[in-house]
Amino acid sequence: MPQPRLLQAKVVDIECGDNVTIIEPSNVYGCTLESDVFIGPFVEIQKNTIIGERTKVQSHTFICEYVTIGADCFIGHGVMFANDLFKSGEPDPDPESWGRIVIEDKVTIGSNATILPVRICSGAVIGAGSVVTKDIVEKGIYAGNPARKLRDLA
Repeated sequence: MPQPRLLQAKVVDIECGDNVTIIEPSNVYGCTLESDVFIGPFVEIQKNTIIGERTKVQSHTFICEYVTIGADCFIGHGVMFANDLFKSGEPDPDPESWGRIVIEDKVTIGSNATILPVRICSGAVIGAGSVVTKDIVEKGIYAGNPARKLRDLA
């Protein structure tokens, strides 16, 4: 009877600052984690990604390649970052054509949100379950599919 190939979780080829915490199992590779970053269990962070100081990434989150997250951010449980939009109807093997995602400082992203190739400005709050399809350029609370501004923040 054939046996399945078993792959273990891994943390390899990363640059990290002081006091970084990664809870196993997680797949974290080829990325930069700045000082005091917290990574919860069952998280995948792919290469060419930067997570800023004091940012917390909760369990079951997927952060694809070419994501930059600023300092003092909170990424909730099960947040999905996606930068290949399957424009041809199938996965695009060319990373140069994938979108880029930039999350500025002090951004909070609620559980189960989906973040497409966008820029989210400092201080924005993204509600749980939201789908962010366009840049967010004004501080405020955003929610829905697609995410829309609900109200300003002081």
